[in-house]
Amino acid sequence: MDSIGADEIAAAWQRELPGVPTSSIGVITPLWRAAKLLADDRRRTLGRIGIEDSTLDLLSTLRRSGPPYTLTTRELGERTLVTAGAISQRVARAEADGLVSRAASDRSRRAVGVTLTPHGHRTIEAAVTALLTHEEELVARLDPEAVRGFAEVVAALSKAVT
Repeated sequence: MDSIGADEIAAAWQRELPGVPTSSIGVITPLWRAAKLLADDRRRTLGRIGIEDSTLDLLSTLRRSGPPYTLTTRELGERTLVTAGAISQRVARAEADGLVSRAASDRSRRAVGVTLTPHGHRTIEAAVTALLTHEEELVARLDPEAVRGFAEVVAALSKAVT
């Protein structure tokens, strides 16, 4: 994951395809590798906590919405960046587990409102507390100034992609 690996990759592409721009490799490759390692770590952590990442995403989105912890399926899709079909599957699984309830929305006769149940509320608060505590321990090992700078760079890169 270090920049030496990225430097070696860039040098190899410069040799194999002279003239092709390679400076992005020094940023994108380490970032991509770090993202993969963090995703793997998050999957393991969520496994220990006992919640799937898609359920965490759904319940977190509802919990962060504030009282009454209800959003339409359309709002959930927009906020989680997943398709309507994926939201429907996530909601069905969470409803079967007693984490959410569905009802006709008062906002539109065709809309379906999804509400966090008390069990869902307890589940997401415990999961988020455990996950964020673990991830804070990872970030705490880093220099605070470097963390702020990194956050700014990632935000700028994210804007460039969208």
